[in-house]
Order: sequence, then C-alpha cells, then structure tokens
Amino acid sequence: MRKLRIAAALGLLLPLAAQAAGQTTCAKITEAQVARLFDTWNTTAMTGTPAQLAALYTDNAVLLPAVSNKPRYTKAERIAFFSKFDQKRAVGRVDEHHVQIGCNAVIDSGVYTLTLAQGTHVKARYTFVYVYDGKRWLIANHHSSAMPSFNEAD
Repeated sequence: MRKLRIAAALGLLLPLAAQAAGQTTCAKITEAQVARLFDTWNTTAMTGTPAQLAALYTDNAVLLPAVSNKPRYTKAERIAFFSKFDQKRAVGRVDEHHVQIGCNAVIDSGVYTLTLAQGTHVKARYTFVYVYDGKRWLIANHHSSAMPSFNEAD
C-alpha cells in the first residue's frame, strides 16, 4: 500500500515538474548523482553561508525541518532558519535511502542522522524532492522529521 501511494505521488509530481519547467526533454541523472546532491547540501550546511544553502532551493521551495516546528515557504524564511541552523553546524549522514527518478524531478527519501555541534544526534526521516530547472538540480521540497522516541513493532 505504501509503495502504491509513493508511486501515485511520483506519477503526479514528476510530469508536473517537467511541465512547470516548460521542458520537453528529460535531464538524465543517476542514483550516484542524486547522492552527490545530498553531499552538496551537507557540505554547504557545514561550511557555507545561510544564503549559499538557501541557493540550493527553488524560490518557492518548502522546507519542513526536523529541528523546528515552523515550516519555511520563502527564501527569506529559509535563510533565517539556516542562520540559526548554522550555529548548530549540523553534519548529516544518510543511513538509508530510496531514490525515484522521473522526468526532471527526483525524490530521495530515507533516514539520516544529524550530528549537531554540541554532539547531539538527531535521527530523522527525510525527503528531498529535486527539480531540474534547465541548468541545475534544485531542492523543491525538503521534509525532515525526527524519529519517534517510542519503539513500534515493524
């Protein structure tokens, strides 16, 4: 059932991304290149400025961070969040992920561990939705939520 919902969402999202970009051809990307998109985000989060990190997102991207209860819908909101996030100097490590590649859009979902500067670890589920804007891949949606503290039967 879960796979069916993901497939349905992907089936709706990916053609819309290509249509919104006004493109008729699909940019090629591999799973290894998708992993490098995360690496770019992670490196920029560690060493870049909040504006450089925000530049990895589309202008109308949605950011739903694991370490905040407030959604960020604008570039200014994302920069303000990253300014506070920058003080924590979080380092992300992907523990597991699943990549779905479509026409000019990619969904990368999984689990990562964020290690904050003071040594705190936050294990979280994540989803990055990347779209190709004709020049480069940008983050259109970034959702991250801390794992529940209770143990649930699998």
